[in-house]
Amino acid sequence: MSLFQDFFALIYPNNCMACGNNLFKNEHIICTSCLFHLPKTNYHLTTDNPISQAFWGRTNIDAAAAFYYFTKAGKVQHLVHQLKYKGKKEVGVYIGELYGKELIESSEFSKTEVIIPVPLHPKKEKKRGFNQSEVFASGLSVSMNVPLDTKTLIRTFASETQTRKTRFKRWENVKEIFSLQQAEKLENKHILLVDDVITTGATIEACANLLNTIKGVKINVASIAVASH
Repeated sequence: MSLFQDFFALIYPNNCMACGNNLFKNEHIICTSCLFHLPKTNYHLTTDNPISQAFWGRTNIDAAAAFYYFTKAGKVQHLVHQLKYKGKKEVGVYIGELYGKELIESSEFSKTEVIIPVPLHPKKEKKRGFNQSEVFASGLSVSMNVPLDTKTLIRTFASETQTRKTRFKRWENVKEIFSLQQAEKLENKHILLVDDVITTGATIEACANLLNTIKGVKINVASIAVASH
């Protein structure tokens, strides 16, 4: 079986989703070199990091973090592109599993009782075939051993693309497009709200503002990456 796998890999090489180089036998999704060199933020280790500060005065969030820094044309952007536009769901799951192992070592994020991904509108999700934030959240759910909730927070309107919008325009675009179903089951829960990439934070803000209407909730935020300015 090993000989067959080696032959198959020779014809159809298994490439690193970050750099494109061939993976060795013991490597999976991302090569060892990229795993070591991808720009981690380590924001989960401190509650007053730049992402958390970006939400101060905007919405009530206990802590916010991202696994990586996102830079244009960088390897992290390539990873996100593989997930979001090439349908490589395994990228999101794997990164979620990796990050979850780090989050459960954090005093703040280890309190998580339920994970909620930022939802896509059903039409958009049907067109894409999946919700990239949910895929990432599913990986987090596995390694953190915390249930995933995709039913309570829903997107009721399909917003326009956020690309090239100003921060205010992004906020205007998403502030009333989400709703809650059977929200009482989240009362007094410690929620981890999950998105793929945080840029202005307008989508997270809109979701958090709605979730904060639920009695006794506490909200943390996690994403694959945060835009590096």
